[in-house]
Amino acid sequence: MDLPVSPDDLSAADHAALTELYRRGTPLNTLRAWERDLTYITAWKLAAFGTPLDWPESEAVALRFVLDHAAELSDATGTARVAAEALIAQGLRRSLACPAPATLDRRIASWRAFHRMKNLASPFDAPLVAQARTRARRAAARPPVPKSAHPITRPVLEAMLASCGHSHRGLRDRAALMLGWASGGRRRSEIVALNRDDLDLREWQDKGLIRLRLLSTKTTGASLAPRVVLKGRPARAVLDWLHAARIQEGPVFRPVSQADRILPRRLTSEGLARIIRTRLAAAGFPPGFASAHGLRAGFLTQAALDGAPLQAAMRLSLHRSAAQAQRYYADVDLADNPAADLLG
Repeated sequence: MDLPVSPDDLSAADHAALTELYRRGTPLNTLRAWERDLTYITAWKLAAFGTPLDWPESEAVALRFVLDHAAELSDATGTARVAAEALIAQGLRRSLACPAPATLDRRIASWRAFHRMKNLASPFDAPLVAQARTRARRAAARPPVPKSAHPITRPVLEAMLASCGHSHRGLRDRAALMLGWASGGRRRSEIVALNRDDLDLREWQDKGLIRLRLLSTKTTGASLAPRVVLKGRPARAVLDWLHAARIQEGPVFRPVSQADRILPRRLTSEGLARIIRTRLAAAGFPPGFASAHGLRAGFLTQAALDGAPLQAAMRLSLHRSAAQAQRYYADVDLADNPAADLLG
């Protein structure tokens, strides 16, 4: 899908060059979100008004978009429900329930970005529309839902690791789980994106650590690729996997066939999520106990339980917002807070 980049009066060559610049200079996850949101708002405008998107879009359409996504439509009648049902039929909307405020915010942010790409003023900056958006966010406010039902803390992780044998599948799963947890609670996209040349082994013999280069993260691009460390048992698990799989280049983590044969392609994010579900089940945890985000939540929760300073944990987790990272520390029960034992 082509993103709505550049004003209409640019030449075809300049339009193509600007589009390519946006694609190269924008994180892949952002591009994917933009494309999904463009598909959604295009389908919504067609369902609600019977017309394609306009550039710039009118304030009336922007206001209608906010209103249509700020209410529960199960008992509603009229065009808002008709449009919602059309989106559900196309697989673009899950239900008639009021979307989460964060979902509305993201789609509006994308729509505003599309206007900036075309050097146009956004209708969402109009005072009435902006005020309606603020009221909609407050009206639909709901308690935050954790991305993982439970954090994968150290005891949970150890139980999962105990289910990993010495087959290729077991070695891979152990390495992926330990790397993902111990290097700061990596996101699954960051784990599966690792290539062999992102692992620096030069300090393994002297210091027992591996340095990881993260080209794919949620908040940084390749030009600012952060580096984190992996030490001790997790580093050894990764080395054991690399040796057993004879990986000299290409993806670090790869699918393993039913016959325990290592396949050359890259493990997908869904493949890693499946590993986590499988190992949780093998360790005796119920279905839905934790998601892939449990690795990230578990690392920070365990850091809090062990009394690690928040800033130290953030240097590995790469959270840019202390307030966001602090949530995991705040979730630790006061009775388990190491600060409660300062006097013994």
